[in-house]
Parts: sequence; C-alpha cells; structure tokens
Amino acid sequence: MKKTTLQVAALQQQSFPEKEKSLALTAELIAQAAAQGAELIVLQELHATLYFCQTEDVDVFNLAEPIPGPTTEFLSECARKHNVVIVGSLFEKRAPGLYHNTAVVLEKDGSLVGKYRKMHIPDDPGFYEKFYFTPGDADTEAGFKPIQTSVGKLGVLVCWDQWYPEAARLMALAGADILIYPTAIGWDVRDDQAEHKRQLDAWITIQRAHAVANGLPVIVANRVGQEPDPSQQSPGSLFWGNSFIAGQQGEILRQADDSSVQVIAAEIDLQRTDDVRRIWPYLRDRRVDAYQNLTRRYID
Repeated sequence: MKKTTLQVAALQQQSFPEKEKSLALTAELIAQAAAQGAELIVLQELHATLYFCQTEDVDVFNLAEPIPGPTTEFLSECARKHNVVIVGSLFEKRAPGLYHNTAVVLEKDGSLVGKYRKMHIPDDPGFYEKFYFTPGDADTEAGFKPIQTSVGKLGVLVCWDQWYPEAARLMALAGADILIYPTAIGWDVRDDQAEHKRQLDAWITIQRAHAVANGLPVIVANRVGQEPDPSQQSPGSLFWGNSFIAGQQGEILRQADDSSVQVIAAEIDLQRTDDVRRIWPYLRDRRVDAYQNLTRRYID
C-alpha cells in the first residue's frame, strides 16, 4: 500500500559571514531533524551566507557557485548520511554574468534530482535582488514544475514567489504534492510594532491561502536574527522567523517563534489532499475559458 503520511521538517536558522559556520549549523539542524524522523527537510533561502541583497556590490558575485558545486556537494553528503530528501538554496552562477537565486533538491541517496530558479525577483529597499539575480526560465525544467522525489512531487518556490497565487496554482496544476517556500524575509527595525504585525500577518495569511486554494500542505522555512547593512545606511534587517508547516486547509501544524534557531517538524497526511479536494473542488470549478486576461500586466 502506498504510504500516505510523511514526516517533514523546516529549519529556521541564523546565518553568518563565514560560510563554513553557516553550513556547520545547517548540518547540525539537519541531524536534529533526521533524528526526529523527518524524511523531507527544508532549508531557508540562501542559508549558507548572510542575506547580501541589502546593498548592491559587484564583489558579492564572488559568492556565487555552479550547480553542482560546493554547496550542493555538502547537501548531498548530508542527504546521504541521514537518508533524507533535502531542499536547499544557493546563489547560482549559471554562466559569466548570469546568476540565479536557486533552490536545489537532493534525494536520499545524495543525488541532485532537480532545481528551481526563483521566478519573481524583488527590488525594494534592503532587498535589491534584481541587481544579483536573473529570473528563472518558465519554459525549462527549472520553471514552475514540481520536482519528483521518493517522498512525492515537490512544488518548490522561493521567497518573493510566495506572494503570487499564480505560482502556487501552476505548481498545483502540474501535480505538486506539497508547496515549499525557502524564505529570507524580515522587518525594517525603524517601522513600529503595528506595522511589523501587519506585515507578518500578511505573510502568513497569503501562504496559508495557497494551501487552502490548492488543497495542498505548505512548508515555509525562514531565517532569524538581525543582519547589519554593509553600507551602514540603515540599521539592517531583522529577519522574523515564524517558519511554519500548514495542512491542506491552511491549518497550522507547527510554527516557530520570531527569534530562535530551531527545527519544526510535523506529520503531513498526503491522502487529505484528495479528501479535501472532493469537498472543496476548486480545480473542478475553475473557469479556464474566462481567464485569458491573467496574462496581461493590467486591464485598462
């Protein structure tokens, strides 16, 4: 009989200027998650480095690496050692002058089974990602296509992608079993507490809504800790943690706090996708004949 439940974990960690220190913490947390029985482990966005997009600096391109490369080899060894599937995230150098924010998926035997290149690239104060990252190609295997693994088809998206219902829907329509969001998002410490709460509530709500609208579980891994602005023009970013795992109706199964390095783990019932979609048949009732204007930037 096909297995219908899956033990999953999201790692919420601080990152450091030294890549080796960041990866050492990642390895420690992977071991903790595996010891708790996790078969699928999700890491946060750009977990091997500080979030370098607070400023625009050409020297930062030296952090980028090919795939496969050192970070994928490190994750491969972790996956093989603990017999787990790992979703990691790194700064990819695809070719000279061509760089991506890329998620990678390592199978239990350590093999690299797929990658996803971030499609939506922000450009806001403290998040100058367009300077560094080229959007992924929608018509390739690294576009909105789930990645087949031994634990299911993973609909891997990255951070800013999490605000777009179209991305989640396309993954669902392509057969994803789980929506996964490695993330690096935080507050501007100069904003007041009311604004902090509005932003955090919006972030949690939109991703729970993707679970509801598609009848799929969601795993979100975010970073924690305050990281200084290298230009010293601002107080830097305070990453808000709150990593979470939600079920097919958006119910929170586990959630981290806003400041701790921690592993959150939960059991996902994959059979509930079919059960939930039978009583909430959103895919059945979609008016695919009436959505042509979704491909327009704006309807004037």
